[in-house]
Amino acid sequence: MFAAAFNTGEPAAVAQVYESDAVFVPRPGVPLTGTELASATAGFLALGLPIEVSPRHTYTAGDLALLVVDWRIEGTGPDGAAVRLAGTATDVARRGPDGLWRYVIDNPFGTSPA
Repeated sequence: MFAAAFNTGEPAAVAQVYESDAVFVPRPGVPLTGTELASATAGFLALGLPIEVSPRHTYTAGDLALLVVDWRIEGTGPDGAAVRLAGTATDVARRGPDGLWRYVIDNPFGTSPA
């Protein structure tokens, strides 16, 4: 669901996969919420490149899930420079009353050293 939203290139689509008080960690040790979260995800979208994801593990307990996902953004950025971002995310999602899963914590570099 995240990849589909991200690959639209639309910040509003990406915002819908997060809970209203979600935390996004664009760099180890830098948790962002609210408008800072939106700005950080917009920075990734501004690359104009699709994301590829490959779930490694998904563990659920009731309406909570721990996701371990390999991801990659690769190609030529808007400035003509080569872009290669990749990581293994460790994320927490919650199923809402509408049945949809949304990120509570999005930690794209979750297994990277600080």
